[in-house]
Amino acid sequence: MPTRARTKKRSVPTLIGDCILQVLAVGGVICIALVICAFAFDITLIMFKTGSMSPTIPTGSLAVVREVPADSVEVGDVVTVDRGVSELPVTHRVVSARTQDNGITILDLKGDANASADPAVYEVTTVRKVLWHVPGLARVIVYFSNPLVLGAITLTMAALVVAVFWPRNTDDDDADSADPKTEPIQVLLPPDGGRQ
Repeated sequence: MPTRARTKKRSVPTLIGDCILQVLAVGGVICIALVICAFAFDITLIMFKTGSMSPTIPTGSLAVVREVPADSVEVGDVVTVDRGVSELPVTHRVVSARTQDNGITILDLKGDANASADPAVYEVTTVRKVLWHVPGLARVIVYFSNPLVLGAITLTMAALVVAVFWPRNTDDDDADSADPKTEPIQVLLPPDGGRQ
């Protein structure tokens, strides 16, 4: 008689844990893909700590920027340029651009919220062009980069992995194997009752 395979029921916490792990695995794959794209296409992230580009790019926005040749930018583009070793980069809108014979491009920049253009011009060969931005996301990144928050997330994920992969209780399986369900045995006797 063929035996019927038992389907083991999984507990609700186990199912929830498995779903969370699958979501985290997909998120990990996406992060790896984004890192590869960042290196392959010279893409980085910048955070806006001031409101000089408001209301277009408000304070606390996170922007995706890509390094491009300075002679490829046009008036109206928003770019990030370096200002020197001791100063932070500036991200403003291009109001004029002219490339010299030596390959250096001179840019005049102005913040959307500023009344006038930046006092100094920028002589550059490459700039980081803003591709798109998300308002308010910089605050989220700063919050999750806090060591205490990162530590709590790491401990929570470690506990979740341990809980999902912890060996299950096999008492039920042992009990089932010790007391198998059997069908009655039928003994067929010859017509003479087994007498010879």
